[in-house]
Formats: sequence, C-alpha cells, structure tokens
Amino acid sequence: MNRKNALSLLLLCVPATGYACPLCNEEIKAQIYDSQFYPNLFIMLSAFIVLSVIVAIMAVVTTRKHKRWQTANPHAQVLTPVPLTTASVVLGIGFGGFVDGIFFHQILQVHEMLSNKIPATNYIGKSVNMFWDGIFHAFCLIVALVGVVLLWKLLWRNDVDRSGKLLTAGLLFGWGIFNLVEGIIDHHLLKLHNVVEYATNHAPANYAFLGSSVVFSLVGGFLFNQENKRIYAG
Repeated sequence: MNRKNALSLLLLCVPATGYACPLCNEEIKAQIYDSQFYPNLFIMLSAFIVLSVIVAIMAVVTTRKHKRWQTANPHAQVLTPVPLTTASVVLGIGFGGFVDGIFFHQILQVHEMLSNKIPATNYIGKSVNMFWDGIFHAFCLIVALVGVVLLWKLLWRNDVDRSGKLLTAGLLFGWGIFNLVEGIIDHHLLKLHNVVEYATNHAPANYAFLGSSVVFSLVGGFLFNQENKRIYAG
C-alpha cells in the first residue's frame, strides 16, 4: 500500500467532526482536564482506598486469630488460611470491578462512570465518560495484579492452606464487598451514576445491586466460616 492509499484509508476513519480520536477534540479535553480532574481522579480511587483498608484489617485480624490459636495449641500442625484468604479477596475485588465495568458500563451501557453528572447522550459526554471508565478499569487491573502476585507468592510457602473453597470464598467475598463499597460511595453518597441511569426511578436497581452485593458477601463469609471450622478442627 502506497502513502496516498494509506492516507485515504486513514481519512475514512475520521468522523465527520474532523477529529480522529476523543483527545484530539478540544471540547472533550476541556471537560476531562478541567478543575475537576484531580477531584475526579481521587473519587475514582476512593472506593479502592476503602477496600484496601478493609482487606488490611481482615488480614491483621485473621493473622492474630491464627497466632492465638497456635499459641493455645502448640503441638497442633495446622496450615494457615490467611495468605490464600487475603489473595483471593483481593482478586475478587479486582474481578468484581471488571465484571461491573464490562457488563454494566460497556455491554449493557445502562450507566457509565460519571453519567449522572455528565450525561452520556452525545459524542462529547460519551467520550468523557469512556475516559473515566478507562481510569476505573486501570485501578481494577492494578488490584487484580496485586492479587495475582499475592497468589503467586503462596507457591513458595509450605505452611499455607490451599483449599479451593477458600479461593472460592475469597473471590465471592471480594466481589461482594467491592459492589457494596462501590455502590454505597458512587451510587448513594457521591451520586456519580445509577445502576440503570435512564430509568424513571433509580432506587429499585440501586438497592437490588446492594442486595446482591450482600448476598455475595454472606455466601463468601459462610464458606470462609466452614473452611475455618475444618482447618482448626483438624
């Protein structure tokens, strides 16, 4: 393909507005990189900060519980469930974010990250929301990678319980608490978007989302409890 044909093909990809990409559009850039850019960036991160605190508290509490049990039972040989529990919960948070973003934001497109603040009803609004959806997915990717690293580190330890039920429990619990924290912060407190943005009544879908989050968390917690009984009974 010669240079002239390549240029002609490129021009076919340029929309009628004359902009080949969203960030080539000055109006889109102005709405993204405005005075609210850093506040919006912090908002995207806020749910992940809260979730990090929750996971850290869980890890500390379960580690102390395991050490107390070992002190009370010095001759018992028990594999610790803490590392796999922590890794699987972190993975569950990352996967939960991806499911939310891929299913609700991209496939169904019933809402986008800032769709209650910036309606995604035209090219500008859609592009701005897509940018912040990308930032949200970037944070999800970081969380998932942290979970993979934590899981990989278990390969080099001989004192860790590797139960499939613990892994399943962590994934469900992490998914549940992600939806719960993200739903409370983004849907109810900050009102960035609603589960079904263009519904006449936002409450049913928003509360159904929280309800399903509680169910996932309870199922994960139940499986954790069952596995802990098995581990410490043995």
